Amino acid sequence: MIRFRSIISRIVAFHVVAIGVTAVLMPLALYYLLNEAANGLHRDALRSHAFTIASFLRPQPDGRLALDIPPEVRPLYSGEYGLYAYAVLDADGRVLFTSRNDGGPLFAHDEQGVRDWYIRRRRSGAIIFGVSVARPIGEHMYFVQVGQDLAHRDVIIDDIVSQFFPRVAWITFPILLLLLLIDIFIFRRALASVTAASQTAASIGPQRTEVRLPEEAVPSEVAPLVHAVNQALDRLQAGFRAQRDFTADMAHELRTPLAIVRARVDSLEAGPMREQLRADLVNMTRTVNQVLDIAELESFLVATDARADLHEVCADAVAFMAPLAVERGQTIALTGALGPVWVHGHAEALFRAVRNLVENAIRHTPAGVSVEVEVTGDGIVRVLDDGPGVPATDRESIFRRFWRRDRKKADSRGLGLAIVARVAEAHDGSVSVDDRPGGGSIFTLKLRRAS
Repeated sequence: MIRFRSIISRIVAFHVVAIGVTAVLMPLALYYLLNEAANGLHRDALRSHAFTIASFLRPQPDGRLALDIPPEVRPLYSGEYGLYAYAVLDADGRVLFTSRNDGGPLFAHDEQGVRDWYIRRRRSGAIIFGVSVARPIGEHMYFVQVGQDLAHRDVIIDDIVSQFFPRVAWITFPILLLLLLIDIFIFRRALASVTAASQTAASIGPQRTEVRLPEEAVPSEVAPLVHAVNQALDRLQAGFRAQRDFTADMAHELRTPLAIVRARVDSLEAGPMREQLRADLVNMTRTVNQVLDIAELESFLVATDARADLHEVCADAVAFMAPLAVERGQTIALTGALGPVWVHGHAEALFRAVRNLVENAIRHTPAGVSVEVEVTGDGIVRVLDDGPGVPATDRESIFRRFWRRDRKKADSRGLGLAIVARVAEAHDGSVSVDDRPGGGSIFTLKLRRAS
């Protein structure tokens, strides 16, 4: 059984079935009603003619009965060309007068005990519709039968009935289909508020937890669901805020003890132990700062009119990371555009992204390699290195939080590239990694040019 997930699709499907059934039954019902109305008109007209013929019956002095039809009326009842046929029978069923050439009645006399009208097909193929009317004349009762050939060319009502189904039935389906199209338009208008609510729901995310679905315009049938969703969003926002605040508070609180521990390590006597502790503290401090950056970026939104000079941001990031590159025996350079490159974005957040890209390149490449930061006029930053590169199987995973290819390395927690990905997402940009011709990697950060 086909199941439709769309409300409109379900309504349309049921409507199509209803249209199909209605398109068949409605013409049949109309045909039946029209046919019955036509038969009723026939019976009334034929009874009127039976009364007319009965009025032409004259009793004779010898007890017999005479039928005196005026000359101007006789063509109506002519056996050859007349519109109507008649027969007059006595109480015993004997035919006294008839327009039939064979002198017989229009139908058997005993049939009139069942009903006063009949429909009969003759051997010639003609369909005769007739009535029988009892009329007392003198002291005797007589029966006047009047019939009409339904296939006669002058019977307009019968022609209308016979042509009704082929002429009218075909137009029923297009009319119902037009009604279906109108219904679809009405359904779409009626569900427009639901569509708007779904679009609002699609915009809700970690950065827009305050958005709620509108409850005023939605239909009353959907309003309880929308209200329940908004209540669920309230609970999710509270939990999300508590988790984010806890992460930020934890990172802040860790900075003070780390600073105290570093001061105490610096007071120790010089030696391998002090240097090892100092390196561990540097890694811990870096991890805490990255966790704090992640917590802040979770609720970070870029203003619609925010603009930043990408060239200046990259120059600051290169200058900031230059001491680390020199310390590791590497070279770093800024290339590409020489002047300002204005992009839509937040300068501080972009600085964090570029700094993490440069730091990732420095820390994950051996000593002696070069790191190049290229800025182009179309709002793209490329960080190129001469390192071992990134395997194709890892290029999607490296931007996830806490992902590390080598879990044994203590100087990385897998947060740097996650910060870059989050900044790119907040700026409606993207970040990717590819192989560098000749060896190494190319990390590409694409941003939108400022209007």
